[in-house]
Amino acid sequence: MRPPDDSNPGQPPDGCPQPELCALDAVKPGASVRIKQLNGSTEVTARLREMGFCEEQRIRLLMKHTNIICQVCNARLGISSQLAKTIMVEQIPAPDSKPKPV
Repeated sequence: MRPPDDSNPGQPPDGCPQPELCALDAVKPGASVRIKQLNGSTEVTARLREMGFCEEQRIRLLMKHTNIICQVCNARLGISSQLAKTIMVEQIPAPDSKPKPV
């Protein structure tokens, strides 16, 4: 697998190889994403859902080192990089800094 190409204008800014879905471990720190799919055993996916990693849940990746630290429902949770590979996410567009007129 080759690293993401930052010079490709079609490449999403979070480093995902596909604009639709990518694994959580491919997202850059600071990015906000929405969980779309949990892959893994029934036990693992059930535990992830208990922790707040549910489909359609918005999360923010805070740090990525040996472990992945995410903000989920105003709580910081750490998971392994291997577990993060089983969580498929889509990027959430950055909110505009200006409020939209009513």
